[in-house]
Amino acid sequence: MSRVGNAPIAVPQGTEVTITPGLVKAKGPKGEMSQEFPAHFEVKHEEGVMTVNRPSDSKQDKSLHGLYRSLLNNLIVGVSVGHSVNQELVGVGYKVSNQGNIVEFVVGYSHKIVLQIPEEIKVATETVKGKNPNITLTSCDKQLLGQVAAKIRSFRKPEPYKGKGIKFAGEVLRKKAGKSAAK
Repeated sequence: MSRVGNAPIAVPQGTEVTITPGLVKAKGPKGEMSQEFPAHFEVKHEEGVMTVNRPSDSKQDKSLHGLYRSLLNNLIVGVSVGHSVNQELVGVGYKVSNQGNIVEFVVGYSHKIVLQIPEEIKVATETVKGKNPNITLTSCDKQLLGQVAAKIRSFRKPEPYKGKGIKFAGEVLRKKAGKSAAK
């Protein structure tokens, strides 16, 4: 029995949902998106609640049941509330700035790193004296948002000794002890 797949999806007021075989379209205050799913899965929308039903108890259908329910939930949350990711740059001299959707990073290399962010994502950077520079990404597409956040993190992953690098806000890093001095 799939616990995730059987959970209902609450559709808030102001969000329009259109269901056709194999496709769900949603339109809300934050944007408009669509999600494909196998045509033999049944998606119902009644009285502000969406449910996903699988056609059989085969291993394939059981494994996809929870997946497509989660994807549809991310779709509804994205168009109604939106998703956001906060990242911070930890390190001496690390900087971030943006001009529209072009973001420029200074993270300890001999050159600056320039990244063009997709149009679906809004970028905000903040630099306050005495604090680490922050970058905030917001979008209605959770998959694209996670992919871009992972790309940004890959420029300088946090290292385990001092914790320098690009990390997610609130992320707890496991630090290693350095070498002990010889006696």
